[in-house]
Amino acid sequence: MKKYKLAIVGATGLVGRTALKVLEEKNIPNIEYTLFCSSKSAGQKITFLGKEYIAQELKDNSFDEGFDFAIFSAGGETSRHFAPIAVSKGCIVIDNSSTFRMEEDVPLIVPEVNFQDVLNHSGIIANPNCSTIQAVVVLKPLDDKFKIKRIVYSTYQAVSGAGKFGLEDLKNVSKDKPLLKFSHPIYDNCLPHIDSFLINRYTKEEMKLINETRKILGHPYLPITATAVRVPVANCHGESINIEFEKTFEINEVVSVLEKSPGIIVKDDIKNNVYPTSEIANGHDEVFVGRIRKDYSIKNGLNLWVVADNLRKGAATNAIQIMEKLMEV
Repeated sequence: MKKYKLAIVGATGLVGRTALKVLEEKNIPNIEYTLFCSSKSAGQKITFLGKEYIAQELKDNSFDEGFDFAIFSAGGETSRHFAPIAVSKGCIVIDNSSTFRMEEDVPLIVPEVNFQDVLNHSGIIANPNCSTIQAVVVLKPLDDKFKIKRIVYSTYQAVSGAGKFGLEDLKNVSKDKPLLKFSHPIYDNCLPHIDSFLINRYTKEEMKLINETRKILGHPYLPITATAVRVPVANCHGESINIEFEKTFEINEVVSVLEKSPGIIVKDDIKNNVYPTSEIANGHDEVFVGRIRKDYSIKNGLNLWVVADNLRKGAATNAIQIMEKLMEV
């Protein structure tokens, strides 16, 4: 059995630690791990797979020893500088930042949806935005069956998507303490503002959803609009997705398609108040779908409620799944 060397970049952050947790659960037998972090976090001891690791400061020569894969979860600036260095040393980089996602020669991959695109990589593979990942897992099989004509996204995104400072702001209910991440208090509040505002009055988060969905589904001109809202929930994003199809459908057909598709769990029993919630999705790698119903305001319209763990399937797990499938190629 071939032995692989994997670098975890950003190992002390929220996504990095989640990646370690997922890898520990999977316990892949033929991988040797090295953990990298910023200079501020260097020297931290991390217990992983029954062994104590020391997080090493990421430097220009860190990839000289040779790695097969590197999972980057340390932000855009780190990826922009260090990912090309890693690739030059023969390493395949799976990057969680938005730095390379929309570059033409960089595949943007969700394994259940478009893994075939990964075969065209030039060393860097982009992990999509967390809110995009859970959406396209659901949208792809429906597009294959009924052909999507238009999408309207409304997201309800947990504060863990904003990192540890976002979580701190949720915990901080005292007005005497300064906000670390958000423009307004998030506790007991909803903020229709994720990432910075653009000249078109959308936020970067909303445009990520729009552009990444088009790229992953292979529909560069698909009409999509989005409103992204930060909500006072620690973890797991919720999304209301309104879809207009070109073909007619029945609800039982939609449910059947979703139940047979990989990575999806249907929770849709309204008689017993069964539908996806953050509590249900937390700690899981699947995407949960419910509140499946027709939109009678348009022809061939459908409404869905989609929930997933944004730190796992929305980031760490998706990256690891990409690596696992590459190991099989």
